[in-house]
Amino acid sequence: MNFLRGMGWPEILLILVVVMIIFGIGRLPEVGSGLGKGIRQFKKALSGKEEEEKSQEEKK
Repeated sequence: MNFLRGMGWPEILLILVVVMIIFGIGRLPEVGSGLGKGIRQFKKALSGKEEEEKSQEEKK
């Protein structure tokens, strides 16, 4: 995880505590599920664009 390279455990723990305060413990599964779906859709969109670029290059 390159984006976490400069962060230590205290910073990660602080972020988790802030997230729990903002969303509440009961809504954390919903938030995690929504975040996971968003990341999957983003990756799918990126891979779709890569596949389109490859197919266009092959047609040339």
